[in-house]
Amino acid sequence: MKVTDKIVAKINRIDTGDVFGYDTLGLTSDEIIAGSKALSRLVDKGVIKRARKGYYYKPKVSVFGEQKPREDVLLSLYLFEKNKQVAYITGTRLYNRLGLTTQVPNSIRVASLDKQVKGKVGNVVIKPAKSYVKVTSDAIKYLELLDVIKDLNAIPDLQKSDGLVYLKKVIYNFDTTEIKKLVTYGVAYPPKVRALLGALLEAMNVDTANLSLLKKSINPSSSYEYRITPKMLPTVNSWNIV
Repeated sequence: MKVTDKIVAKINRIDTGDVFGYDTLGLTSDEIIAGSKALSRLVDKGVIKRARKGYYYKPKVSVFGEQKPREDVLLSLYLFEKNKQVAYITGTRLYNRLGLTTQVPNSIRVASLDKQVKGKVGNVVIKPAKSYVKVTSDAIKYLELLDVIKDLNAIPDLQKSDGLVYLKKVIYNFDTTEIKKLVTYGVAYPPKVRALLGALLEAMNVDTANLSLLKKSINPSSSYEYRITPKMLPTVNSWNIV
């Protein structure tokens, strides 16, 4: 069977709106070049559309016109490689999802340790952000929480007291193993994040081993500006938070 015929047969079995790549088509290494040309011809004919480099979809047409795949499906192309998560969404889009802001940005920050993730999903621009540790599916919930601490001063429309309530609520539901992971990842973050994390954990009477690790990682002569008062968080003074 010719490569083009093989691709067309595979595409005919793919649902409209589903995103697919070379792996889905089952192309061998010897078929990639011919397959790429065949896919380009199918794009030119309008049979398929290009989602991003190396990924395509069959357009779905309704009475409202052509519909693209769901945003989350297209975003997953930037977050996963070979079915493993290597990046995650952060910034205002994350904080909106967490209920910390009502603002919906026209760009999405995607954090990765090893590369700068850039692209476009519909009219939404994807911009790179920094991850302080290797991104894995297990690490993401901790990295999201640490990003909230990092950006606490900059989250749009968020009252500082509401932000602290959110952080304490999430941490309260962590077990001992999860707290240890949070601190382990937290040590890789900037000093101000470590300081506020330490203040939060101390206020919640977390075990001293984790607090000691955080305390040793920051400069005792430095101060960290969050505009948080002892009334809002009683332990801020012992962590030099102002």
